[in-house]
Amino acid sequence: MPALAQAAAMPLLEETTLPQDHPPTLPAVIIGNGPSGICLSYLLSGYKPYLDTATVHPNPILYRKLQETKHLPITEQDLEYLSEGLEGRSMNPVAVLFDTLLHPNADFGYEFPPVLQWRRDKQQHIPHLVLGKATPGGAWHAMEGSMLTISLGIWMELPGVNYSDLTNGKRRDVTSDRATPEEISSYYRDYVKLKGLQKNFVDNTYVTSVQKLCRGNEVESLENGQADQVNGGVGESGNEGFRNGEQSINIGGGGTLWEIRGYQQVQNDTHVPFSLFAENVVLATGASDSPVRLGVEGEDLPFVFHSISDLGLALSQRKLDMNSDPVLIVGAGLSAADAVLCACNSNIKVLHVFRKNVDNPDLIFKQLPKTLYPEYHKVYSMMCSQTYTNVASSSTSNRPQAVSIASSVCAKMCPKPQLASGNVAGGASTNFFPNYTSFPEHCLVSFQPDMKCLLQGTNSLKAFKISMALVLIGTNPNLFFLKEQGQYLAQDPTRPISCKQNPIDINPYTFECTNEPGLFAMGPLVGDNFVRFLKGGALGIASCLLKRLKKREKLISNEENNFI
Repeated sequence: MPALAQAAAMPLLEETTLPQDHPPTLPAVIIGNGPSGICLSYLLSGYKPYLDTATVHPNPILYRKLQETKHLPITEQDLEYLSEGLEGRSMNPVAVLFDTLLHPNADFGYEFPPVLQWRRDKQQHIPHLVLGKATPGGAWHAMEGSMLTISLGIWMELPGVNYSDLTNGKRRDVTSDRATPEEISSYYRDYVKLKGLQKNFVDNTYVTSVQKLCRGNEVESLENGQADQVNGGVGESGNEGFRNGEQSINIGGGGTLWEIRGYQQVQNDTHVPFSLFAENVVLATGASDSPVRLGVEGEDLPFVFHSISDLGLALSQRKLDMNSDPVLIVGAGLSAADAVLCACNSNIKVLHVFRKNVDNPDLIFKQLPKTLYPEYHKVYSMMCSQTYTNVASSSTSNRPQAVSIASSVCAKMCPKPQLASGNVAGGASTNFFPNYTSFPEHCLVSFQPDMKCLLQGTNSLKAFKISMALVLIGTNPNLFFLKEQGQYLAQDPTRPISCKQNPIDINPYTFECTNEPGLFAMGPLVGDNFVRFLKGGALGIASCLLKRLKKREKLISNEENNFI
């Protein structure tokens, strides 16, 4: 059973058993230890970005603004003022700001040095914990190690440590500046050690419940949306406190406290429950928890999968070979393209189904330079030229054979397809992999227990015998530990959270959730799907927390975290 499913299915007693009588209270808890959580931990650990006076930013207006307050770290400046007028490939202005400070004019192909220098002030350390399901690096540890990242290696790096310094300057011909997930995951793991952040990270932890404890008698559960009445109380110091059963918690002036519960998986798969209190909670969980499903008949059959790793496993276990029935791949994004390359490089027959027309401008391939991404353009060329109708018109030997459909209803829906006499627009005539066939503008209708799939085209219905199916049409976050799975936090609260279509609604300069003060979100959850831009969330959140704590004159400790 997947780890997240295990977390959701654990008995309530095991989830809520407290490991200690007095759980600690922290200024911040970060849920997720991928690049978002790592970068935020760096900024909360006393590392501060200042303008490097030896550099000049190519944007004269921004450079003038930076010089006005060059004695102050960026985290203490007005981020809205600095971000004004900047344009970039993120909808979040602070993400664009931080990106242009780290990679000036990168979108124009320049490699200007950063205009920031980093100084550490240990007295400005904000105690926090970063909870993650594995070692630091998040989902990067689960990705196929030999593939190349979509972003350049330097765009994957985090502040203060050059990517090339930890990878010995490896270069790869035409794709010289791209990296493998294995290299990136190693970089993130080493980054945490190099910057001395290990004490902030708790690995192999699974959050199962988040509750908001409101000032004055009421506890609002974000796990199930119900409010429970408890006894209000006053702390020993005489200040109004928070009550959770018989325990009173004081946070000295804040209006909300969060309770985070879950378990840590230790040796022999033992689950050790934990409970923490935090003044602020940051959602940095990414978007790879739950694959998007088609919602069609038979999608739960054992030969239907939703991860490219299942294809790699089948190949490594020699369950597929060149004589197997085709592998069906559904989707037109980069994950689907990776699966196509993986199968074709192993001489496995492929049926590639996607809804869009090959000329659709929204296809990701049209946004990628050919010289930098030759393998993806190879897939796109096949998607254009090796269509089912094209293959049928040029050769019957390579054409995948549709099986007969006995149903009379289906027969009425299945006029014989019109075979194309030439190549579709945008394609090449060369067959890179002759056992590959694409099905543009097709939808999958159903999977059948006899290993058949039913495809609906513009004017036809086809059935094919397959060996396995990979549905790779995107992923969504799984915020099961929040009320309504976090849906009430979305820009459109009537629809589920989607990183691309319905992200969490935030203040664009602090990344605090509009509908939930004290709760922050960053990375893919707010629409920043690239490491290059998610770092802006860390800047916004760190700036917000530092300013709030400074206003309250809260002493910032530099003691080690020993909470779990």
